[in-house]
Amino acid sequence: MTVHILMHAGKHITKKLEPETIISSLEQGGSIASSLEHFEPRQSQLDLMRLVIRAFNEDSLAAAEAGTGVGKSFAYLLPAMCFALLNKERVVISTATITLQQQLYEKDIPLVASALPSILASLSGSGSAAITKQFKAVLVKGRGNYVCKRRLEEALKDPPHLFPSDNNELENLNAIHVWVEKAETGSKSELNFVPQESLWSRICSEVDLCMGSRCNCRETCFVMTLRRDAADADILVVNHHLLFADLAARSDSAGYESTVVLPPYTRIIIDEAHNIEEAATSFFSDEFSRIGVFRNLSRLYRKKRRGTARSGLLIRLEALLGSSIVSENRIADSIENIRKAMDDLDEAAVELCFHDGVFRLTHIKDEIINSRIKTNFIFVRKNINIFTSLVNEMLEQIPEEKSSPGVKISDTSNSIESLVWEIKSIIRYFENIANLCSSFMEYKENPDKVFWIEKNTGHQQGSAWARFSQTPLDIAHDLKESLFDVFKTVVCVSATLTIGQGQDSFNFWKNRSGLGLVEKKQALTGVFPSPFPYDTSVLLGVPMDAPLPTEPGYSTFVDSACTDLIEIAGGSSLVLFTSYTSLKSAYETAKPRLKEIGIPVFKQGDDDRSRLLKTFLEDSSSVLFATDSFWEGVDAPGDTLRLVILARLPFKTPNDPVFEARCEKLEQEGFNSFMDFSLPEAVMRFRQGFGRLMRRSSDRGMVVVLDSRLLKKSYGRIFLDSLPKTRSCFNELKNLLRNAEDFLY
Repeated sequence: MTVHILMHAGKHITKKLEPETIISSLEQGGSIASSLEHFEPRQSQLDLMRLVIRAFNEDSLAAAEAGTGVGKSFAYLLPAMCFALLNKERVVISTATITLQQQLYEKDIPLVASALPSILASLSGSGSAAITKQFKAVLVKGRGNYVCKRRLEEALKDPPHLFPSDNNELENLNAIHVWVEKAETGSKSELNFVPQESLWSRICSEVDLCMGSRCNCRETCFVMTLRRDAADADILVVNHHLLFADLAARSDSAGYESTVVLPPYTRIIIDEAHNIEEAATSFFSDEFSRIGVFRNLSRLYRKKRRGTARSGLLIRLEALLGSSIVSENRIADSIENIRKAMDDLDEAAVELCFHDGVFRLTHIKDEIINSRIKTNFIFVRKNINIFTSLVNEMLEQIPEEKSSPGVKISDTSNSIESLVWEIKSIIRYFENIANLCSSFMEYKENPDKVFWIEKNTGHQQGSAWARFSQTPLDIAHDLKESLFDVFKTVVCVSATLTIGQGQDSFNFWKNRSGLGLVEKKQALTGVFPSPFPYDTSVLLGVPMDAPLPTEPGYSTFVDSACTDLIEIAGGSSLVLFTSYTSLKSAYETAKPRLKEIGIPVFKQGDDDRSRLLKTFLEDSSSVLFATDSFWEGVDAPGDTLRLVILARLPFKTPNDPVFEARCEKLEQEGFNSFMDFSLPEAVMRFRQGFGRLMRRSSDRGMVVVLDSRLLKKSYGRIFLDSLPKTRSCFNELKNLLRNAEDFLY
């Protein structure tokens, strides 16, 4: 997206933003306010904008909590876009979800950009000769969202038997081949269907598989085009994962002056900043599983159990060379050894996870680890090392002139170099797994990491399988050094950053995110309340006769109460749980009765998240039973959502291995892990769930919490105090149902 702006040339000095000039555009009659169909002046939005302007002008850090309806995107976009143009400094805007990325890029930024000429004319003032500046914003997603033309062409060469016959993979591959010829960006979101993950992983762009300037498809490559586009952008709209990938590479060795994952930038705005710790933890974690190992082995070499048909990258390479480099028996034996070792490791791991579904490696379990699983890690590592040495030995047999850049055999998609590149990438994948096996064996020597195993079910390759994960114990220090200490301005914005009231309300989030560790830079903070009329439009209900979650009858009470409440609301409900087991029980209880009265009922897991959410939003009488990710990121204004049920206070389960390890660390440091970590984290999650109801000032509805700890435990007051003032009904369920009917109708 580009907009032509008339500016004035002058000395290259940092130009400060004039608050009143920028803020006036969002006041009644202002250039942006006039462009909004249903504009309502919001003082909290203007106050937030003042804070953001200060952060840019003073090279400061800032944390801002902006309640639902404040209009935070306009409050940070205006200062960011004006500053980027005035000072020729690129600004990165990072969000937690692609949905918000697209909203900013497709809707909010164009609207703000349309008002920039008049604002900048006032800001730049009179000076030397006027010049034309072109404002440019670019939406950047992670590589994995884009199709790789080279990998697509190679996948099309694979024989049909490599594609599962029961899930339309081959049909979808051919559809993607047709689509890619007319695709604008090559992003998966452009497709009118959702491809299977197993298919997309074979054809998407990956950093380790990218041949860069040596690729035959480089001139039309979607990722290369995107990088060229981003190189002269004023604003980059990215997601947290991509931001962390760039920060990790820069802090490692790449530096801050050149293009790495992103082109260089000096200032950052992080929206949806409440989950920055979770996003960073996810990025810096490593994992592997039997399923991933087997899939990559099959990509290299596969032979049908009956017959002589062989396939895979090694066989294709051999065909291109016209000579044999693959030692049939050695490859087959080596792969079989890895499969056997991985099966044994997986079986032992699943058994360790039997009771809780997870198993964390700790020194107190040392005897169990040594006797039941350590040897399996040794065998997996040993057989992977043998296999990678064998493949590398084969690659060394390729004559240098044939594997050198630019040599083609039959066409651009079948170059030897391309195949060797792909094979080497898979070998690096196996080498990383061998290293992870070593880390698991030496877990006591890595106290800054959490090593854990999780049992999974529901895959075609078996009823149960294990995922092996290595996760950083604490990322606050890393974020401080790679983010907050380095950039001139970092503004963190979210609807939920505080716990309680007062000067210390940001402390929990600041300490977990690393901002609280910063000593040499100023950190501004501000709370900007929602302008929505919660006190008249929202009824908060808690049934006082609900059993505690630890008491008998709690599950039965929740199942029955959910059905009764949804029936009174006439559907239009979102029911949020902390476990899938509870979700399934309530869903199965409610569905027959609700179906009888014509209320459509959906549950998480029935379909892809985006399609499920779309179906729910399109039917205003429908009900969605959900957990985990649906506690945030659900925007259902109007009659689509009149009732939100929070089945339980969202405390992390005690057997969550990363949570458990972080609690132990806090206790060792002299803190109270419940009051200083578990409780505030649950409060922030609780506020996210509550926030699903009111999305517009005209919305009206109920939030019902079926967890009586909210009233019976002393810490319940902390949850209640974290919410805006609402109407309330804390009574027995039968009275709550009566109040609900009166309030909704």
